[in-house]
Amino acid sequence: MRVSTALAAAAVLMAAGGAAWAQEAAPAVAAAPAVAASQWRNVSPENLLVIDTNKGRILVELAPEVAPGHVERIRLLAGRGFFDGLLWHRVIDQFMAQTGDPLGTGEGQSAWPDLKAEFTFRRDGQAPFTAVAAPAGAVLGFLHSLPVQTQPDAFMATTADHKVHAWGLYCPGVAGMARDDAPDSANSQFFLMRQPYPSLDKRYTIWGRVVSGLDVVRALKFSPNPDGIVAGPDSMTRVRVASDLTEAERPTVQVLDTASPQFRALAEAARQARGADFSVCDIDLPVQVAGAAPPA
Repeated sequence: MRVSTALAAAAVLMAAGGAAWAQEAAPAVAAAPAVAASQWRNVSPENLLVIDTNKGRILVELAPEVAPGHVERIRLLAGRGFFDGLLWHRVIDQFMAQTGDPLGTGEGQSAWPDLKAEFTFRRDGQAPFTAVAAPAGAVLGFLHSLPVQTQPDAFMATTADHKVHAWGLYCPGVAGMARDDAPDSANSQFFLMRQPYPSLDKRYTIWGRVVSGLDVVRALKFSPNPDGIVAGPDSMTRVRVASDLTEAERPTVQVLDTASPQFRALAEAARQARGADFSVCDIDLPVQVAGAAPPA
């Protein structure tokens, strides 16, 4: 099965009632004021994955700066229609929803070679990163819509490539690649987080984040069993990168620009509401979606 022992152990803990492995949803933060037109960021069609399911549409912003090899694999498989009709075969409530297996059993994969792990990446000073917190020795923030932890910029002066270590964080909506126990065994199966799960950080490659449709991810039929295998699962009906769709079919997505004053106000509101319990996962980026509706 394309799930390591660590991921399987998490399912057992959840089934046993252990709550230490995952955060509950954060208390709601007061709604942000209206966003000025200049404070929205357009998501490039090349970096927008459109996942249509029998429960509704999920839009994922791809993160090629973080995991170029895995993003390229997702683009390749989506462009060839590989994901069309595949099942959400493994779904665990308060955890994640997994798909991408042509067999629908957890044992299948594509015909392409397995991928080299991209658990971390190197960040330079030109990356579109916005910090929101700086605990001792680290910085938390966003790279586009993806929550990230990284070394401070000051460390760039001490490294040969003038870059610092960084990695994505498993907040709700984050897209990760399933694998076997071997680090370099990801292929076609992936999962979308229903809730935060920080112990996955730096252990499973992150390649994007849901910017619209987290409610759909959470509405997918889940299993009450520890292994998460679903009887009568939901399915993906069509998966395409937006740039591969005709203009008439293509949705357009705008996300609050993390470089904007509105974002800084939103982040500060979350920090104030959560206090010492603040997590970067508490920040929910406003999104606008326009254009074509999902196919009937």
